[in-house]
Amino acid sequence: MAKSLYDIVADLDNFPYSDAKPTLHADLFDRYHALRVEGIEEDLGYIPTTLVRRIPWPDKDWVVVDHPRAVVLMTAPETSASCSVRTRMMEAVVHRMIDAGCVEIRDGWRDEQFPVYGPDGDVVFEIERSASAYFGVVTSGVQMLGYVVDDDEETGRIRLWIAKRSMRKQTYPGMLDCTAAGALTVGQTPRSTVMLEAAEEASIPRAVLEKGLRRSGCISYFHAKGLRSQLGGDGSMALLLPEVEYLYELRLDPGTVPRPRDGEVEDFRLWNVDQVLDALRRGLFKPNSAVAIIEVLIRRGMISREVEPRYVEMVTRLHRRLPLPWRETWED
Repeated sequence: MAKSLYDIVADLDNFPYSDAKPTLHADLFDRYHALRVEGIEEDLGYIPTTLVRRIPWPDKDWVVVDHPRAVVLMTAPETSASCSVRTRMMEAVVHRMIDAGCVEIRDGWRDEQFPVYGPDGDVVFEIERSASAYFGVVTSGVQMLGYVVDDDEETGRIRLWIAKRSMRKQTYPGMLDCTAAGALTVGQTPRSTVMLEAAEEASIPRAVLEKGLRRSGCISYFHAKGLRSQLGGDGSMALLLPEVEYLYELRLDPGTVPRPRDGEVEDFRLWNVDQVLDALRRGLFKPNSAVAIIEVLIRRGMISREVEPRYVEMVTRLHRRLPLPWRETWED
């Protein structure tokens, strides 16, 4: 059954809001231990309590508190080389999670590190990409839409280059995607990441990217993976994924055609906006790419109250205030 554009956004930003559903919000948060670091006042993530109780937390490194629920890494921020020390301590926890049966971490291992920021914008520690969801930390990525102008761009007559993900992808194989996308890992900025992904995934020349790539805003959302099964009472644990996506657009001339290069993409197709909206409503897009495209079309005036009755609420949910610290960064 076709979904509304609002439903697509709400399915991704699905952790309940405290003002709209205070009882459910409090009940869900009660199922997690906050991830904290000695000397830092704010929570840095959320680990399912069922998982906290399945693995050992060595007393010399950790303090586990049940009221309020938290696991505290006992290494002060001013410690020399503290980020690298914490990163090694977190890696040890990751391997204990794998030993406890979290085989998805092992099977999805990327050898890519996500930075985890404190309230002052400094990196507190780094975490393996495949393990990040088990700690509920804020992660970031980039999404780029290439487009072709059929007429005067002011009229909105554009077509979008849509990628189809390879069936060999670890996540969302065969689904539709933005022209290029990727995770924002340690040492990278949004621009450097999108430049790399656009060249590797879509064979777009660097000169074209340097000339035409432009920012198109960002989105934030709070997703709970497995939330419905947890609420259903089958014992599953939802993993919390608060995320930020940096968005870019690239106008391409008709002679510049994206082509698969690194095996991540099966093919590209040039679609008009109506074709893209139809595929969105039929659930053919990777979820966070779907909301990235919705945001871009909103900014261009191609999605309005006439297209989506819950327009205002949808726009609000695309820019959620996250309950954890993260650092906004755009340029090299």
